[in-house]
Amino acid sequence: MEVGMMRRLRRLRLNEHSRGLVRENRLDITDFIYPLFVVEGERIRKEIDSMPGVFWLSIDELLKEVRDLQSLGIYHILLFGIPKHKDSSGSEALSDKGIVARALKAIKRDIPDIFVSVDLCFCEYTSHGHCGIVDKSGSVDNDATLEISVEQASMLASCGADMIAPSGMMDGVVRALRYGLDKAGFVNLPIMSYSTKFASAYYGPFRDVAQSAPSFGDRKTYQQDPANRREAIMESLYDESEGADILMVKPALSFLDIVRDIRERTLLPLAVYNVSGEYAMLKCAQKAGIIDYENVMLENLISMKRAGADIIISYHTKEVAELLRANRF
Repeated sequence: MEVGMMRRLRRLRLNEHSRGLVRENRLDITDFIYPLFVVEGERIRKEIDSMPGVFWLSIDELLKEVRDLQSLGIYHILLFGIPKHKDSSGSEALSDKGIVARALKAIKRDIPDIFVSVDLCFCEYTSHGHCGIVDKSGSVDNDATLEISVEQASMLASCGADMIAPSGMMDGVVRALRYGLDKAGFVNLPIMSYSTKFASAYYGPFRDVAQSAPSFGDRKTYQQDPANRREAIMESLYDESEGADILMVKPALSFLDIVRDIRERTLLPLAVYNVSGEYAMLKCAQKAGIIDYENVMLENLISMKRAGADIIISYHTKEVAELLRANRF
């Protein structure tokens, strides 16, 4: 009996090449979405100080970047736009001549195989940096923001978007978008909802990139309290009931318990956003020479898969593609 128990408790001792036989989770480049930031102008490829390896790209440079991604086997991008003109209502977000609309048309004209998800929010387009219409009291008007969100989604769909990704955390946004897109004839256009998005301190570098830091207050009234587990689960399940096609947890690393909780409660695909602060910290540690950067990066990413994520949105995507191509993981 004791010998049998010892046999059951003994773990498999496999060499490096044989461990793949029993590996439970793997990274595959087709699971990744790469965020890109498009700006006005020409011949602009400007590296962002707080996020080494991430760039502001004009449309001509964006097309070059997308072709490079395609050569690495990366076919999924998430597009953000940084306009020159900002106003209180984020009006450029609704224009088919705006920066994202023109970038979408250019990609679909020149590189149609790329699957383009578009961020649906107003923080990059508003002068106050909040995610929608702000009322006289200084609060975001949820219902007014839903109306312009539907308008923005329909415009982006008509320009060639392959998936809509609403990130503003407005109540009822998925239901409103699904109804509005169906009515406009885009019945098959999927919605990847930022269904559980926390009011996190990890977004700092992104706000530098997108020039979207709030000019007053914060976003805690419409983003999730990091302390609330049950509410976080409920938010994603609510978006599922409204018609979301893909759910998301953002950020990733500090909330892997929530990823697992949601994974156990839904059959929908589940994404995580490996956000700017998570990326920037690793880059700083790499520069300081205090970590084995590549292995720590891969360990972080596999933890997201292990927790239950099907899709990883990450600024590390190009690096992952190169490592996988070299059989480094």
